[in-house]
Amino acid sequence: TAAVGRRRRGVEQAHALRVECRAANVPFIVNDDLALALEIDADGAHLGREDGPAAAARAALGAGRILGLTCYADWTRALEGAEVGADYIAFGAMFPSVTKPHAPPAPFALIARAKRELGLPVAAIGGITLANAPQVLAAGADLLAVVSDVFGAADPAARARMYRALF
Repeated sequence: TAAVGRRRRGVEQAHALRVECRAANVPFIVNDDLALALEIDADGAHLGREDGPAAAARAALGAGRILGLTCYADWTRALEGAEVGADYIAFGAMFPSVTKPHAPPAPFALIARAKRELGLPVAAIGGITLANAPQVLAAGADLLAVVSDVFGAADPAARARMYRALF
């Protein structure tokens, strides 16, 4: 069926990306698909609230793989992530997002609170651009999740280097 073919292509593409990431010594984290992360032996998974229970994901991944959780603007989910051993948590959308236009806004104060109370690295997601990234980093974010501003750029590699320079 078409769905089986799409899944097979997805597995092949993910496997190829994992190979490239390992060659570059960069962790490969699969977004929103724990089963795929496990199937291709990814370095970890990043999951939203619709992607299954955080505790089950931590158990399936084991201690050696990365687990990241999107918490949106939900402090309870951040607490759950810390309790189950997430390696990092993410808040967003920090700004209006083309990729996820219906994501609720997350206040910068959540980043500082998570750093202070949970001791986990914090990622910021949603509407991040080179223009507003310094503001998010100043709020305490350790990581930035960026899609549109990199992949929509005329030279995505150059844009990615510009983000790297922020760190």
